[in-house]
This record gives sequence, C-alpha cells and structure tokens, in this order.
Amino acid sequence: MPNILKLRKGWEFDLIFRTGIRVNGELVRLLYLRDDNEPAVKFGCAVGKRLGKSHARNRGRRILREAFRQLTKKENVTPGLKIVFNLTAKGLESKAQDILGELEKLFRRKKLICFPVSQ
Repeated sequence: MPNILKLRKGWEFDLIFRTGIRVNGELVRLLYLRDDNEPAVKFGCAVGKRLGKSHARNRGRRILREAFRQLTKKENVTPGLKIVFNLTAKGLESKAQDILGELEKLFRRKKLICFPVSQ
C-alpha cells in the first residue's frame, strides 16, 4: 500500500480546488488530481465555515479522516493521488458509517481503488 500523507500547504488545496476532478455525492464531495511523479497518496479535509460552528466542523473533519483510514484498511487506493474531501451540510449531520459507505461508493465509481487488501 502506498504511503498516505496529509496535504499541509494552502497552495496544494488551491491547486486541487482549481484544477481537480470533482465527484459529488450526497454527503461528501471528492476532489482529486493524479500526480504521476508522486508515489504517495496525499489527502486533506475541507469543511466550510458556512456549515456550522467550530465543534461541528471539527467533528466532520475527524469523521472524514477516520472514514478514509477505514477505507484504506479495506482497499488499496491508487498511488499518485492528491485528494480533498469536502463535507456537505447533510454529511455534517450524518453518521460515520454513512460517510464511509459514501466514500467507498465514490472511489469505486471513479475507479480510484486498485485491488482489495488481502488479509
């Protein structure tokens, strides 16, 4: 499985928001770029201020990170991706299991999963 790193710089988020491929789900929006020079998967979470107060946004980010971690335990994510998860207003109020299911569905729809992890 490739290394999984966090997006840290503002310009990385800006690049993905401006030029990335968007996939809209009911609870989560997924933006991604393919970077053939990067062997690792880089990801970040974005939850806008319009969605709620800070404690609700922080909960949303925690749920997104955990859902992505659970997804990478079950599936192999294609290396060389830069991904940003963006939560919708409905997603902010939903359960972690629902968000995990939504992420799996979006990743499968765009074929961002290589093959299942053997255990």
